Amino acid sequence: MRFSNISTTSRLRAFLEIVRLPNCLMIGLAVIVGEFIGLGRLPSYTAATFGFLTASLMMAGTMILNDIYDVEVDRVNNPQRPIPSGRLKNRGAYLLAVSFSAVSILFAVLLGPWTALTGLLALGLMTYYNTGGKRTGLPGNLVVSFNVALPFFYGGLAVGSLTVLLYVFSVLALLANLGREIAKGIPDVQGDRALGVRTLAVSAGPKKAATASASMFLAAVVLSLLPPIAGRLSILYFPVISLADAGFAYSSYRLLVNQTPKSVRKTKTMVLLWMLLGLVGFLLGGFSF
Repeated sequence: MRFSNISTTSRLRAFLEIVRLPNCLMIGLAVIVGEFIGLGRLPSYTAATFGFLTASLMMAGTMILNDIYDVEVDRVNNPQRPIPSGRLKNRGAYLLAVSFSAVSILFAVLLGPWTALTGLLALGLMTYYNTGGKRTGLPGNLVVSFNVALPFFYGGLAVGSLTVLLYVFSVLALLANLGREIAKGIPDVQGDRALGVRTLAVSAGPKKAATASASMFLAAVVLSLLPPIAGRLSILYFPVISLADAGFAYSSYRLLVNQTPKSVRKTKTMVLLWMLLGLVGFLLGGFSF
């Protein structure tokens, strides 16, 4: 199929799919939450905007790069993705990936030297992951999860205030995302095994991968009890985090009893909702009355 024959609506849909827009919005919001918690008040418009754009644009760029290097796996596991389906060509995808990544670093530089270095570190790690690290399985999952946890730290760094709570929230985000990354390998076993991608599901089997994933989710649930001890939090933290914790517990149960591709894909999508609830809980917890 020629790209020029594809409608504007189809191109826009392909673009939104390849950048994973919800992920971009969530990671940008995480930076603002980190700034808010670090300061104990709302950040300046400049800090919030530049921080949000650094994270969200970098996420968009690395997500596109992920699809470029994952195209052969997607031909087997997800042929409907924008590149293997022909809705987006590699050349256009490369241009978008480079453009988004470059602009994200520009905003990081504008925030200061330490945020610039942190942004370059994050971009380097994700480039490593996309170009080869993903084939390592668990180490690659850790790289991705580290980068998902980094925005809280980055937000504090952007406003010059790193608190204990930010470190706790970063570890919580790392555990939750690590569980999701491990689970993502379960429905893709066939394609991953054929292409030498050593996910935990490939090396240890879907059942053990599900157990490991559920363990990460439950560890995050337990750790969510620590923030009230580590720092002062609004009472609004508790009801929202309780909902997120219940969601993670339910998703853990689903993974343990059903490892079919359809069920796991639904579960990993649900986990995004629990992560968003957790993010809202972190934000509300930072308010003082």
